[in-house]
Amino acid sequence: MAERTPWSLSGALRGMFQRPTITDETWDDLETALIGADFGPDVTEAVISELRANVERFRTTDPRDLQRMLRETIEERLAKYDTTLRLTDRPAVVLVVGVNGVGKTTTIGKFARFLGTYGRTVVVGAADTFRAAAVDQLATWAERGGAQIVRPQQQGQDPASVAYQTVEFAQRTGVEIVLIDTAGRLHTKGGLMDELTKIRRVVEKQAPIAEVLLVLDATTGQNGLSQAQAFIEHAGVTGLVVTKLDGSAKGGFVLAVQEQTGIPIKLVGQGEGIGDLTGFTPHVFAQKLVG
Repeated sequence: MAERTPWSLSGALRGMFQRPTITDETWDDLETALIGADFGPDVTEAVISELRANVERFRTTDPRDLQRMLRETIEERLAKYDTTLRLTDRPAVVLVVGVNGVGKTTTIGKFARFLGTYGRTVVVGAADTFRAAAVDQLATWAERGGAQIVRPQQQGQDPASVAYQTVEFAQRTGVEIVLIDTAGRLHTKGGLMDELTKIRRVVEKQAPIAEVLLVLDATTGQNGLSQAQAFIEHAGVTGLVVTKLDGSAKGGFVLAVQEQTGIPIKLVGQGEGIGDLTGFTPHVFAQKLVG
């Protein structure tokens, strides 16, 4: 049996844009496709009403014009946010936050590799000290990503002290970028946010924090976003990392999440491999998404 190709937005749109003319069916199909790609009802409605107005204004009936307009609309909306990573400080300290299970540890390894391709030296701080397995897993991914690691000196060590030692190590050895892994769950949400605040306070005595990156899993969509709300409210998040964007089946989540949070996406992960995390470029992303 032939292997079934996974659904993707560009695949769903292809047939629609190859029809001879724009009809009511085109609009219905477009709405279904955008909802299916996780744009969410609000963003879908806004995009479609903008497209309807443009189609009317330019008096076009050509589906290829609609395809181009859709690509431009998505790109414009994505480009409202500054997706640049701010890593000019030395050392540049990045806190990586997020709910357990979203791929925070693997993201840190991939991010280290990504930075290494630009010739940057990286040290990772294992400040998720409550899970021994988390430290070992992080060490494996840091090694794959070509980064050094600062581990807790004993299990359950205060996370803020591990963060402190990591920044101290970078300052002492001239490592350029510090990535600090943090816990994704404690017994109380308040406790977790207090811990992040303490890490920030301790680190900021040594060096400014360049970025606080929140990792989100595209496959969990809106549900994952609501789970991460406490981080958005309390952790001073400066950028989002969206993982598991394999194909464009969930690509709309990228736009929906930026519009809902007002926080720019800075990195996207599109596979399982060490080299699968890249910077986020609205133009390239819109092109891939719409085709």
